[in-house]
Amino acid sequence: MSQRIVALVPMRHDSQRVAGKNYRSFAGRMLYRYIVDTLLECSFVDEIVIDTDSPVITEDVSQHYPGVKLLERPQHLRAGEVPMNDVLLHDTSMVQADYYIQTHSTNPLLRSETISRAIELFLENCPEYDSLFSVTRLQSRLWDGQAKAINHDPAVLLRTQDLPGVYEENSCIYIFSRAVLEARGNRIGEKPFMFEIDSNEAWDIDEELDFSIAEFLYTNTVGLKEK
Repeated sequence: MSQRIVALVPMRHDSQRVAGKNYRSFAGRMLYRYIVDTLLECSFVDEIVIDTDSPVITEDVSQHYPGVKLLERPQHLRAGEVPMNDVLLHDTSMVQADYYIQTHSTNPLLRSETISRAIELFLENCPEYDSLFSVTRLQSRLWDGQAKAINHDPAVLLRTQDLPGVYEENSCIYIFSRAVLEARGNRIGEKPFMFEIDSNEAWDIDEELDFSIAEFLYTNTVGLKEK
Protein backbone atom coordinates (compact mmCIF):
# COMPACT_ATOMS: atom_id res chain seq x y z
CA MET A 1 0.00 0.00 0.00
CA SER A 2 1.39 3.40 -0.98
CA GLN A 3 2.20 5.92 1.71
CA ARG A 4 0.87 9.46 1.58
CA ILE A 5 3.80 11.86 1.86
CA VAL A 6 3.33 15.58 2.41
CA ALA A 7 6.14 18.11 2.07
CA LEU A 8 6.13 20.91 4.64
CA VAL A 9 7.96 24.16 3.87
CA PRO A 10 7.71 26.69 6.73
CA MET A 11 8.54 30.31 5.86
CA ARG A 12 8.40 33.39 8.05
CA HIS A 13 7.93 36.83 6.53
CA ASP A 14 10.67 38.37 8.61
CA SER A 15 14.13 36.97 9.20
CA GLN A 16 16.72 38.34 11.58
CA ARG A 17 20.04 37.83 9.80
CA VAL A 18 19.08 38.01 6.10
CA ALA A 19 16.21 40.45 5.60
CA GLY A 20 13.27 39.02 3.66
CA LYS A 21 15.37 36.11 2.47
CA ASN A 22 12.50 33.76 1.63
CA TYR A 23 11.13 36.08 -1.08
CA ARG A 24 14.36 37.89 -1.95
CA SER A 25 15.60 37.62 -5.54
CA PHE A 26 18.02 34.72 -5.97
CA ALA A 27 19.47 34.26 -9.47
CA GLY A 28 16.48 36.14 -10.85
CA ARG A 29 13.61 34.52 -8.92
CA MET A 30 12.23 34.58 -5.40
CA LEU A 31 14.33 32.25 -3.26
CA TYR A 32 11.43 30.10 -2.05
CA ARG A 33 10.48 29.12 -5.60
CA TYR A 34 13.56 26.92 -6.02
CA ILE A 35 12.63 24.44 -3.31
CA VAL A 36 8.98 24.40 -4.41
CA ASP A 37 9.99 23.61 -8.00
CA THR A 38 12.34 20.90 -6.70
CA LEU A 39 9.56 19.30 -4.64
CA LEU A 40 7.16 19.46 -7.59
CA GLU A 41 9.64 17.32 -9.55
CA CYS A 42 9.65 14.65 -6.84
CA SER A 43 7.17 11.88 -7.67
CA PHE A 44 7.11 10.60 -4.07
CA VAL A 45 5.58 13.84 -2.76
CA ASP A 46 1.77 13.83 -2.84
CA GLU A 47 1.21 17.39 -1.64
CA ILE A 48 3.27 20.48 -0.87
CA VAL A 49 2.23 22.66 2.05
CA ILE A 50 3.65 26.11 2.76
CA ASP A 51 3.20 27.45 6.28
CA THR A 52 3.71 31.21 6.32
CA ASP A 53 2.72 34.55 7.80
CA SER A 54 4.03 36.41 4.74
CA PRO A 55 1.56 38.28 2.52
CA VAL A 56 4.26 38.45 -0.16
CA ILE A 57 4.71 34.67 -0.27
CA THR A 58 0.97 34.04 0.02
CA GLU A 59 0.23 36.24 -2.98
CA ASP A 60 3.03 34.78 -5.09
CA VAL A 61 2.12 31.17 -4.28
CA SER A 62 -1.55 31.82 -5.07
CA GLN A 63 -0.57 33.28 -8.43
CA HIS A 64 2.15 30.85 -9.53
CA TYR A 65 1.53 27.61 -7.59
CA PRO A 66 -2.25 27.03 -7.38
CA GLY A 67 -1.67 23.36 -6.54
CA VAL A 68 0.36 24.17 -3.43
CA LYS A 69 -1.58 24.33 -0.16
CA LEU A 70 -1.14 27.45 1.98
CA LEU A 71 -1.45 27.43 5.77
CA GLU A 72 -1.59 30.78 7.51
CA ARG A 73 0.69 30.58 10.54
CA PRO A 74 -1.23 31.40 13.75
CA GLN A 75 -0.21 34.53 15.60
CA HIS A 76 1.12 32.62 18.61
CA LEU A 77 3.60 30.73 16.40
CA ARG A 78 5.05 33.73 14.53
CA ALA A 79 7.78 34.91 16.90
CA GLY A 80 11.35 34.11 15.92
CA GLU A 81 12.02 32.20 19.12
CA VAL A 82 9.14 29.73 18.60
CA PRO A 83 10.63 26.23 18.17
CA MET A 84 10.18 24.71 14.72
CA ASN A 85 8.75 21.56 16.30
CA ASP A 86 5.81 23.61 17.62
CA VAL A 87 5.14 24.90 14.12
CA LEU A 88 5.30 21.36 12.75
CA LEU A 89 2.88 20.08 15.39
CA HIS A 90 0.40 22.67 14.19
CA ASP A 91 0.94 21.88 10.51
CA THR A 92 0.63 18.12 10.91
CA SER A 93 -2.66 18.63 12.79
CA MET A 94 -4.00 20.50 9.75
CA VAL A 95 -2.84 18.15 6.97
CA GLN A 96 -3.04 14.35 7.14
CA ALA A 97 -0.18 12.15 5.91
CA ASP A 98 1.56 8.88 6.69
CA TYR A 99 4.88 10.71 6.63
CA TYR A 100 5.98 14.29 6.35
CA ILE A 101 9.12 15.56 4.70
CA GLN A 102 10.23 18.97 5.86
CA THR A 103 12.75 21.17 4.11
CA HIS A 104 13.48 24.88 3.82
CA SER A 105 13.40 27.60 1.19
CA THR A 106 16.98 28.32 2.24
CA ASN A 107 18.23 25.12 0.53
CA PRO A 108 18.08 26.21 -3.14
CA LEU A 109 20.77 23.77 -4.28
CA LEU A 110 18.95 20.69 -3.00
CA ARG A 111 18.02 18.39 -5.91
CA SER A 112 14.79 16.46 -6.46
CA GLU A 113 16.84 13.30 -7.04
CA THR A 114 18.34 13.66 -3.57
CA ILE A 115 14.94 14.13 -1.94
CA SER A 116 13.57 11.11 -3.81
CA ARG A 117 16.54 8.98 -2.74
CA ALA A 118 16.04 10.00 0.90
CA ILE A 119 12.35 9.09 0.81
CA GLU A 120 13.01 5.80 -0.96
CA LEU A 121 15.72 4.78 1.51
CA PHE A 122 13.54 5.69 4.45
CA LEU A 123 10.52 3.75 3.19
CA GLU A 124 12.70 0.72 2.42
CA ASN A 125 14.08 0.72 5.97
CA CYS A 126 10.88 1.26 7.95
CA PRO A 127 10.22 0.33 10.68
CA GLU A 128 13.88 -0.19 11.57
CA TYR A 129 14.17 3.61 11.48
CA ASP A 130 11.39 5.89 12.70
CA SER A 131 12.65 9.11 11.10
CA LEU A 132 15.35 10.54 8.84
CA PHE A 133 17.46 13.64 8.90
CA SER A 134 20.12 14.81 6.48
CA VAL A 135 23.74 15.35 7.46
CA THR A 136 27.02 16.60 6.07
CA ARG A 137 30.19 14.64 6.76
CA LEU A 138 33.01 16.59 8.40
CA GLN A 139 36.57 15.30 8.25
CA SER A 140 38.47 18.00 10.10
CA ARG A 141 40.23 18.07 13.44
CA LEU A 142 37.40 19.08 15.75
CA TRP A 143 37.64 20.32 19.34
CA ASP A 144 35.07 21.10 22.01
CA GLY A 145 34.88 24.26 24.13
CA GLN A 146 37.31 22.83 26.69
CA ALA A 147 40.00 22.24 24.04
CA LYS A 148 39.39 18.47 24.08
CA ALA A 149 39.74 16.60 20.82
CA ILE A 150 36.43 15.23 19.53
CA ASN A 151 37.38 13.00 16.62
CA HIS A 152 41.15 12.61 16.74
CA ASP A 153 44.12 11.91 18.95
CA PRO A 154 46.33 15.04 19.07
CA ALA A 155 49.35 12.80 19.66
CA VAL A 156 48.73 11.00 16.36
CA LEU A 157 48.72 13.39 13.43
CA LEU A 158 46.53 11.56 10.93
CA ARG A 159 45.74 13.08 7.57
CA THR A 160 42.33 14.73 7.67
CA GLN A 161 41.03 12.32 5.00
CA ASP A 162 41.90 9.44 7.33
CA LEU A 163 39.97 10.83 10.30
CA PRO A 164 36.65 9.21 11.27
CA GLY A 165 33.70 11.17 9.94
CA VAL A 166 31.69 13.41 12.22
CA TYR A 167 28.25 14.39 10.96
CA GLU A 168 26.59 17.81 11.02
CA GLU A 169 22.81 18.12 10.90
CA ASN A 170 22.37 20.33 7.83
CA SER A 171 18.61 21.12 8.02
CA CYS A 172 17.95 20.11 4.40
CA ILE A 173 15.66 17.10 4.87
CA TYR A 174 13.64 15.66 7.75
CA ILE A 175 11.21 12.77 7.39
CA PHE A 176 8.93 11.82 10.27
CA SER A 177 5.41 10.79 11.23
CA ARG A 178 3.04 12.79 13.39
CA ALA A 179 3.19 9.99 15.98
CA VAL A 180 6.97 10.46 16.34
CA LEU A 181 6.60 14.24 16.47
CA GLU A 182 3.94 14.05 19.19
CA ALA A 183 5.73 11.41 21.26
CA ARG A 184 9.15 13.06 21.16
CA GLY A 185 8.22 16.70 20.68
CA ASN A 186 10.86 16.49 17.97
CA ARG A 187 10.97 15.68 14.25
CA ILE A 188 13.94 13.36 14.93
CA GLY A 189 12.81 10.12 16.51
CA GLU A 190 14.53 7.57 18.74
CA LYS A 191 15.87 5.56 15.78
CA PRO A 192 16.75 8.05 13.05
CA PHE A 193 18.39 7.34 9.72
CA MET A 194 21.26 9.74 8.96
CA PHE A 195 21.15 10.62 5.28
CA GLU A 196 24.38 12.09 3.93
CA ILE A 197 24.32 14.96 1.42
CA ASP A 198 27.31 16.53 -0.31
CA SER A 199 28.28 19.83 1.31
CA ASN A 200 27.82 21.92 -1.86
CA GLU A 201 24.28 20.67 -2.39
CA ALA A 202 23.46 21.04 1.31
CA TRP A 203 24.32 24.74 1.45
CA ASP A 204 21.93 26.50 3.87
CA ILE A 205 21.35 30.25 3.79
CA ASP A 206 21.71 31.62 7.31
CA GLU A 207 23.86 34.71 6.78
CA GLU A 208 24.40 37.26 4.02
CA LEU A 209 27.61 35.50 3.00
CA ASP A 210 25.69 32.22 2.67
CA PHE A 211 23.27 33.93 0.29
CA SER A 212 26.10 35.16 -1.93
CA ILE A 213 27.91 31.82 -1.95
CA ALA A 214 24.76 29.80 -2.64
CA GLU A 215 23.80 32.14 -5.49
CA PHE A 216 27.30 31.87 -6.96
CA LEU A 217 27.21 28.07 -6.74
CA TYR A 218 23.76 27.92 -8.29
CA THR A 219 24.63 30.30 -11.12
CA ASN A 220 27.82 28.42 -11.94
CA THR A 221 26.48 24.88 -11.64
CA VAL A 222 22.73 24.38 -11.89
CA GLY A 223 22.12 27.65 -13.75
CA LEU A 224 24.64 26.78 -16.45
CA LYS A 225 22.99 23.40 -17.07
CA GLU A 226 19.58 25.05 -17.54
CA LYS A 227 20.82 27.41 -20.27
